[in-house]
Amino acid sequence: MRRRSLLIAVPTGLVTLAACGDEGSDSSKATDSASPSASATSAAPPPKIVDGPLPAITAGRKFGEKPTVAKGGGEPSEQLAVKTVIAGSGRTVAENDYVVAHYLGQIWDSAKVFDNSYDRRTRLVIQLAQGSIIDGWRYALTGRKTGSRVEMAVPPTWGYGSQGNQQAGIEGTDTLVFVVDVQDAFNARSSAKGTEVAQDDIGLPKVGTNTDGAAPAIEVPRSDAPKKLVANYVIEGDGEKVAATDSVLVQYKGVLWDGGKEFDSSYANKQLVSFGLQQVVKGWAQGLTGKKVGSRVLIVVPPELGYGDNPPAGSGIAKDSTLVFSVDILAKM
Repeated sequence: MRRRSLLIAVPTGLVTLAACGDEGSDSSKATDSASPSASATSAAPPPKIVDGPLPAITAGRKFGEKPTVAKGGGEPSEQLAVKTVIAGSGRTVAENDYVVAHYLGQIWDSAKVFDNSYDRRTRLVIQLAQGSIIDGWRYALTGRKTGSRVEMAVPPTWGYGSQGNQQAGIEGTDTLVFVVDVQDAFNARSSAKGTEVAQDDIGLPKVGTNTDGAAPAIEVPRSDAPKKLVANYVIEGDGEKVAATDSVLVQYKGVLWDGGKEFDSSYANKQLVSFGLQQVVKGWAQGLTGKKVGSRVLIVVPPELGYGDNPPAGSGIAKDSTLVFSVDILAKM
């Protein structure tokens, strides 16, 4: 069984994850309405992917523009209708990847828009995994390329099921139409991308700059640990700055200052991690605030901003340990 991230299992007294189930649970916070993340695990068999019918996109036809979609004509397919409206040229999306997307969702029969991310100006970042997202998205987006606009018509079987979604006004018999602009995708081999920054301070750890998806090396100096938080770019990206209230998707590796032993790593777990900056140890929250998406950041966390005298049981972290992290900020939620 994959061990749970220590970043999630923070002891009481520090910034904790309140009643959190697992990594990735924050991504549904982008909306109070019926986002495609609001789905229970489905036991339905895989659908047959068909070409249509699909209603016309009548306005906002460019990638990234809020679309206007016509009312569905006639009866929708009982299978999953999918069309690549705009073909992207990025990497191919695979199941269990995290996708970054803008989207609009409406009901086939009425053309009622029940949700869209364009007006919120907040992209959805969510994993294409069973139980994380409605199955219609999972099946429709797998195999598409980033940079693509995909339209789909999702029957209840691969949407919200026979129970529908009362909050959004979705009945259990409603077929749902989505237009999705797939802007990016990440998996367990994703890395930071940007400009390398000189690591000139001999009193600080040196972090590898490889961007091949492998865990970077962290070389800890044989000197006293700094007393204050350190948060320096190793690779500086060109994305948006992270705010203290944001959630982020990251790769990371953590080692002890004393001895340099690794105690946790998303690379070893082969699983990206998402969390809100208000849900993790203070050293992470403060260290990542203001940093740019796409960056790799060295964070040195003194005990009072980490686990202090109450480290997680079985973590191998001694009391009052200084912790050293390499963190790749892949996306902002």
